[in-house]
Amino acid sequence: MCVEHGKSRHARIVPALVRLSTMVARLPSLSEPIRRARSTEGSQTPTPIQAGAIPLVLAGRDVLGLAQTGTGKTAAFGLPLLQHLAAEKIAVKPREARALILAPTRELALQIFENLRLYSRHLKLSHAVILGGVNQNRQIAALRNGADILVATPGRLLDLIGQKHLRLDHVTHLVIDEADRMFDMGFIRDVRRIVGLLPRKRQSLLFSATMPGEVAYLVNEVLRQPARVEVSPKAIAAPRIAQCVYHVAAGDKRTLLNTLLQDEDMSRVIVFTRTKHGANKIATQLAKSGYKAEAIHGNKSQNARQRALEDFRSGRARVLVATDIAARGIDIDGVTHVVNFDLPEVAESYVHRIGRTARAGAEGVAIALCDPTEQPRLKAIERLLKPPLEVIGASLPPQNAASKERPNSDTAAPRPRARRHRNPRARYGRGRNAA
Repeated sequence: MCVEHGKSRHARIVPALVRLSTMVARLPSLSEPIRRARSTEGSQTPTPIQAGAIPLVLAGRDVLGLAQTGTGKTAAFGLPLLQHLAAEKIAVKPREARALILAPTRELALQIFENLRLYSRHLKLSHAVILGGVNQNRQIAALRNGADILVATPGRLLDLIGQKHLRLDHVTHLVIDEADRMFDMGFIRDVRRIVGLLPRKRQSLLFSATMPGEVAYLVNEVLRQPARVEVSPKAIAAPRIAQCVYHVAAGDKRTLLNTLLQDEDMSRVIVFTRTKHGANKIATQLAKSGYKAEAIHGNKSQNARQRALEDFRSGRARVLVATDIAARGIDIDGVTHVVNFDLPEVAESYVHRIGRTARAGAEGVAIALCDPTEQPRLKAIERLLKPPLEVIGASLPPQNAASKERPNSDTAAPRPRARRHRNPRARYGRGRNAA
């Protein structure tokens, strides 16, 4: 982790991780109510992104934060943001907000909203969340008295602004979370429209997992002389995640998935697919095989998505089949395995996906199912992570990608060993993918 002030390439390097007491001793400290709310979670040591960003945000700097999902970014911007809002003691006006946080997905917006409510439970701050897929009446009602903190997805936010239910004239703090995902989902034009409605005098924070050229342009548009806090993807590609790959014919993937799920150690599993139709199909087929499974994707209503998540979180559903909409913004403890049924088109998405397991110091397993047409995607993932994924089994060798013969589905993949292991690494081995 490094902190780069301004745009200089010759940045001063600071320690990757410091104790909270050391961090707040150098710059204005977090208030006692915030520290008390945070301490109840058992979080006393900041993550690298928190250690780098919190002092800078407290000092009033614009900040560019680069870190993968699951690294504690919400607290990195949320804790100092709450500190500023509580200290300013400005009464919020009807249909206005003091702080605006933009998120690309409904799930991420809800997660941020709930986390900030938790962190500020000892503070007198009002909160509201604005997102699509649900009736807007309750959201309109929440805005009538104004909100100190407003978390929103871009589309619904612009709808309510257009209906005169909200003004952004007095926003003093802006956060854009998962900026690269905003581009991926086609929201960047909406984001620019929203930024154009904000006062020029404000503190702006932008967080992103990657830094493509489009994000760089947005940084120049939104941030003023930002401090840059970056956590290397290689450092957080999940050292506690045992990663492996099965080479399998496309038509044998569902058989292999059913076989893998016979292992009782796979007690809470997220399966990622590329398409909404694929997610529905796999969830239905798993249900027919006796596995309680739910699907979540963009065509589901917000209520349906919330029900699916709650079933998965509570254990009523063992398997959650999801498109990449779930790769960011879903924070569920206890996910034992992530299965990439379809390899993602963008290598960085693989890191986001597998980051759903091994959270809060736990260990996890990531399994990739790679058919011959996906070999280029696998190579891209391995170039990003450096060590190749450990090969566990193969129904079709990688070099046979051009073969027209399809292997017998009964021998598509070796069954997982029946022996139980407490440590996921023991089962799949550390091999070449050991961190």
